[in-house]
Amino acid sequence: MNVLAHIYLSGDSDKIIIGNYIGDYVKGRDYLKYPDLVRKGIILHRHIDDFTDRHPVVHRSKIFFSKKYYKYAGVVTDIIYDHFLTKEWDLFSRRPLESVTYNFYRAMVNNYDILPDKVKETIPFFIINNWIESYQTLHGIKKVLKTLSSQTSLPKQSSFAIRMLKKNYYSLQDDFLEFFPQLIDYVEKDFGVEISHRITIPF
Repeated sequence: MNVLAHIYLSGDSDKIIIGNYIGDYVKGRDYLKYPDLVRKGIILHRHIDDFTDRHPVVHRSKIFFSKKYYKYAGVVTDIIYDHFLTKEWDLFSRRPLESVTYNFYRAMVNNYDILPDKVKETIPFFIINNWIESYQTLHGIKKVLKTLSSQTSLPKQSSFAIRMLKKNYYSLQDDFLEFFPQLIDYVEKDFGVEISHRITIPF
């Protein structure tokens, strides 16, 4: 899953939120260097990604992007799912998206000293450009994909990704709405994370 989903699935603990966000930047047993709740967030991040990578609904979504993105189709799918999380936010949270976003930015700034060096380099850009809320629009998603492809090995195929998203919008939305409640249940039941602002909905 992508940034917003990891934040949402962390509950209300700033330390778990931080750990969940930096999970991709902490390798192997390096997570042991961090405080307990940050460590829990890192482990949670790894399990969320594993659950997502193995899920048949996610595999179904990835097919739309695999022609041009190959092994990176999951990266695009994660970003697209964050788009649907912003669009369907009121189904999942009692707290406004802006409030959750602000709390995340505040937590990162207040705990800057413990962030991995790579995160320290990127988080100012992330905050200044309000990257999370940019997921609400197709223009914002395209900008995110272009930025990632310029900084990583992600293929430069943002126009293709947006074309596939537009063409298959409701199928991908249905996939997200089928998958995400299952991921929420997994996190709450297996990791004891209480998402207090969660709205219980009968999917």
